Amino acid sequence: MRKLALLLCILANFAIVQAQNSEKELIQNTEKAVKKINDTIEGEGWKAKGTVSLLLNQSSFNNWIAGGEDSFSGTLGINYDFNYKKDDVTWDNKILASYGLLQTKNTDFGKKTDDRLEFNSIVGKRAFGEWYYSFFLNFRTQFTTGYIYGQDANGKEIRTEQTKFMSPGYLTTGPGIYWSKDENLKINFAPLTSKFTFVDNAYTSGIDRFTGLPYVDGDYFGVDEGKTMRYELGFYASLYYKLAIMTNVTAENTLNLYSNYLEHPQNVDINYSLNIIMKINKFLSANLAFQAIYDDNAFEGLQTREVFGLGVNFGF
Repeated sequence: MRKLALLLCILANFAIVQAQNSEKELIQNTEKAVKKINDTIEGEGWKAKGTVSLLLNQSSFNNWIAGGEDSFSGTLGINYDFNYKKDDVTWDNKILASYGLLQTKNTDFGKKTDDRLEFNSIVGKRAFGEWYYSFFLNFRTQFTTGYIYGQDANGKEIRTEQTKFMSPGYLTTGPGIYWSKDENLKINFAPLTSKFTFVDNAYTSGIDRFTGLPYVDGDYFGVDEGKTMRYELGFYASLYYKLAIMTNVTAENTLNLYSNYLEHPQNVDINYSLNIIMKINKFLSANLAFQAIYDDNAFEGLQTREVFGLGVNFGF
């Protein structure tokens, strides 16, 4: 892990130095390449754009009386759009992926600071005005195993596996109606939406690994004993809104709401994401990512995630 942290530091420093030393040449070459790609794509009705960001945070202490612990963290993120628009047909696609690790000097385990993989797709055919008949798909999961951390009887740190790739995995899809003023404001309503929750049956069979008691239906993300999937039918609504707060500061908001007709429709699932980018120059920015989730099948309470740091960004 220390070697990985050192490698990330070297790569980040190299990128920053290269950007400073040859920024003008790099910008010109990048703009030419992007323009060539966009000219080719746009001729077919497609537009593509994306960013890759690397957030780094490091602290070190030596004989520091106030106390502290050496640590290093890094988060790699990808935000990529590829959209189609021609005549009365639109098709918007977005990939969101991020992964972060924290390593401190006095712990046995590296710990995740971020872990997200999400794909959104919505196709629409114009109905009237700025309204479209639509069909959407949303897929969410994580990359690696997630743990709950604690201590044993001797005070040594231990961890218990809780989640992993596709456990859970969510697939939400259905027909609806879609409104879009421009690429910065989009709303979709889908009154007949299917939601699938996938898990590994190792978590739902036999003895509950968290309580030590026989598994009870629904305890793990709402999935019944011995099963690997939960099906729901309900109403889905989504909102995407991007705005410029001030010069070089943008905020990207995404809100998803879901109500299950088949069970407790009054318990609305909420998934809200906020991504604020404060640009310093072509390559550097301060990034803030915040996410809040309420889903009583996963956890009876509000889940929140926040990541902030100085980022090295590359557009493509």
